[in-house]
Amino acid sequence: MRTTRNPESCLLYGILDTAWLAGRDPAAVAAEMIRGGVEILQIRAKGIRHEEIREMVSPVLRVTRPARIPLIINDHPELARETEADGVHLGQDDMPVAEARRIVGSEAWIGKSTHSLEQALRAEAEGPDYMAVGPIYATPTKPDYPPVGLDLVRQVRARIRIPFFCIGGIKLENVDAVLAAGARRVVIVSGILQAPDIAGYCRHVRRLLAAKNRLAVLEAANR
Repeated sequence: MRTTRNPESCLLYGILDTAWLAGRDPAAVAAEMIRGGVEILQIRAKGIRHEEIREMVSPVLRVTRPARIPLIINDHPELARETEADGVHLGQDDMPVAEARRIVGSEAWIGKSTHSLEQALRAEAEGPDYMAVGPIYATPTKPDYPPVGLDLVRQVRARIRIPFFCIGGIKLENVDAVLAAGARRVVIVSGILQAPDIAGYCRHVRRLLAAKNRLAVLEAANR
């Protein structure tokens, strides 16, 4: 059974990136991330054959499903449908959201990566469930994309109405600046996967996100 969560309620998004797993068991790493408070999990396996990705998905689903954590597959809607994952994440060069929706179905989540305000506005019009905005900072995960900086966070916060997650070079040491620019939700990749204590690292970030969001709710109520 797919998750009943809503992207609006999720704050911390983690990615099982095969480039950073360094041979570790993806399901074991996923369990640590979830124990620390990750609320969405994505499998990102660039340059890996479909068969190998498929072999990763089932063991990870056995971890995510009992915890009611959505598992998203990067780039491959057909694979998301075949494995009964909770959704797919699309890049700018991937198929349109409507086409992916026909493949994965109406209940699956679809995310879309954006790198500018113009892309974010076009993406929102396509109807994804959430979008990713970045890379905020330079990151080896996206070496071909220049960092967009915190100004884009402010612009997107003012114009976009669907949930968005800031991504790209975000770590514990700079997440406060991203939140101060108006972000509510973040994706962290290498910071989590390189942490000596994955669950502890996630827990710390999740507390910061929760505190910022509580403060935002109070400020809105007092306006």
